[in-house]
Amino acid sequence: MNKQTPFVVGLTGGIGSGKSAATDIFASLGIDIVDADEVARDVVAVGSQGLLQIAEHFGEHILLEDGSLDRAALREKVFANPDEKIWLNGLLHPLIRSRMQQLIIESTSPYCILSVPLLVENKLTEMCNYVVVVDCPEALQLERALKRDGSSEATIKSIMASQASRKERLSAADHVLDNSTSLNALFSQVSALHEHLLLLSKA
Repeated sequence: MNKQTPFVVGLTGGIGSGKSAATDIFASLGIDIVDADEVARDVVAVGSQGLLQIAEHFGEHILLEDGSLDRAALREKVFANPDEKIWLNGLLHPLIRSRMQQLIIESTSPYCILSVPLLVENKLTEMCNYVVVVDCPEALQLERALKRDGSSEATIKSIMASQASRKERLSAADHVLDNSTSLNALFSQVSALHEHLLLLSKA
């Protein structure tokens, strides 16, 4: 990574681990956040090249009346057909990566957070100077995700199974935030890490 680009801290964690809570704390400390989920929505927004190509490929019925993407319809198409999933990922992943790189370059805080649920799985650790994993026991992940998402236990478990294992994520980490207790405890850990990252980003 060349010297002009900011110091990039990759932040990840499995479903229900508290990645969003940690991201919010970094934001409250004045750190720029590049959120992969937001970027993924932006690259298929109305008027985007991504949405245009999806409509050309799948047909106009993949759009809602207001011209936005019918995500439920797209999900059905993709889950039913692995080849379509490959095509969609081939379109979207480069668009998402390019947009994330642009936002990183535009960042003005001492370091920036690249918040990506699938940071390890999609090999995006290579975009980062430092990797932080928000961690908690898998039973707690499941409990939190069930409360938050309103999805079935089977759905949450299948999402967890499709993500990197806890062991794989932890092996990629330069730093682990333990979010198995309270939000206050997480805040204390993030605040201490923030001071450390300020020093690292100046080095």
